[in-house]
Amino acid sequence: MVWLSRRAVVAGGASFLAAGAVCAPRRADAQETRFFRIGSGPTESIYFQIASLIGNVVSSPPGGRDCDRGGSCGVPGLIAVTQTTAGSVANVEAIGAKRFESGLSQADIAYWAFHGTGPQRPLGAVTNLRAIANLYPEILHVAVRRGDGIKELRQLVGKAVSLGERDSGTLVTAQTILQDLGIAERDLRAQYLKPGEAGDALRDGRIDAYFEMSGVPSPTLHDVAEAVEIDLVPIGGAVARRLRGDHPFFTETVVPGDAYRGVPETPSVSVGVLWIVGAEVDEAIVHGLTRALWHPNNRRALDNGHAFGRLIRRENALEGIGLELHPGAALYYFEAGMIR
Repeated sequence: MVWLSRRAVVAGGASFLAAGAVCAPRRADAQETRFFRIGSGPTESIYFQIASLIGNVVSSPPGGRDCDRGGSCGVPGLIAVTQTTAGSVANVEAIGAKRFESGLSQADIAYWAFHGTGPQRPLGAVTNLRAIANLYPEILHVAVRRGDGIKELRQLVGKAVSLGERDSGTLVTAQTILQDLGIAERDLRAQYLKPGEAGDALRDGRIDAYFEMSGVPSPTLHDVAEAVEIDLVPIGGAVARRLRGDHPFFTETVVPGDAYRGVPETPSVSVGVLWIVGAEVDEAIVHGLTRALWHPNNRRALDNGHAFGRLIRRENALEGIGLELHPGAALYYFEAGMIR
């Protein structure tokens, strides 16, 4: 669900036009350079790579060529800076505290934070969260070594399991799913590792399983599968239906059979990855960011910059967003005829 109102869109448009902004990209030679932070994830993560890619397409430092002359089609005068973090939870917290202007987040983490529900309930709502776009789907992987006899999630009880790094979306998603199954963290020998560390530990036999939220294929899991035989624990049937009933932002999906060496097609669940931003960020800036992200001239950069960049499509931009759009983004989608 996209939270917005026509009044908010019109109000956003009025303030945007009052600021003297224009919709066509133009040069910013006389403008002061502005830095804009995008919270991502660990340096080895897809979040970091995607945030860096987005930062490249929305940036337009002063002194370059015009967009229509082959130059940048980003926001005039803006330089986006990718910030390394632990992931979704850390990005939400940084935006809430106004340390970052924007960041990437799993849709479930952003939903809970915005509404102050689920795992976020004890901390209260992060009321200044707003959305720019849904980017691409992220699938839950629960990787185990083949031959260890782990065929379902309940068999993780008593095992050494990495649930994801502290302040990561993976950890919160893992906790949510285990709680739905009646499994407490104390029932596991839980560890809290970065994806690369967890992959190394599984490969070396130091843990029995690890959770990872990632697009497909996960670079970490790809490397593990090349080194040792692995399986993915299926999350389908009644388990997936229960999750969807309790948490509507989950979608039933499958990990394709050709994603990792020797791993057959496996049912799982996915959530979208959102680009979120602080409500206090200037409307003209966010309108420009949204326009730059979806500018036709930037399509090639997205497609060639990363495998998941090809999944970032304007037609999916409003799917699975359970919080308000920023007025600057809403104005863009209103102008594009995507909302009314």
